[in-house]
Amino acid sequence: MESLSIAEYKRLYCTGGKRKSSSKHRNSVKTQRVGSIGESTLANQLRILKINFKQEYKFHPKRKWRADFHIVDKKILIEVEGGIWSNGRHTRGKGYIGDMEKYNAAVVMGYQVLRFSTEQVKSGLAVQQIEAMVGDL
Repeated sequence: MESLSIAEYKRLYCTGGKRKSSSKHRNSVKTQRVGSIGESTLANQLRILKINFKQEYKFHPKRKWRADFHIVDKKILIEVEGGIWSNGRHTRGKGYIGDMEKYNAAVVMGYQVLRFSTEQVKSGLAVQQIEAMVGDL
């Protein structure tokens, strides 16, 4: 086995804190978000009721904000909040403040925003309230 000089070793294995080809590749690969059990349950409930919706709806023209659901032809956004009992992102300071900014921007844009826990989706409460709203509009 040949030994490597320090210069050869650095050239092969050290990047000086910069990633070369791998970072370019990593930035180009889009990861698909996996929906939660609450989101998949609500999607099935909405389909059964024939309520037309889009998932992962980008509602803001400048920000990358997305709502879990948008009721098509209505200005209704729906969020299924996960991790509320496990100190998840939505209940910690920075995430909570970010959510407030996002939801307030949606309201300013004319959307109604409904927020539900996974438990509320599983119990049927969420879809009942959505159905009542869609029927009223």
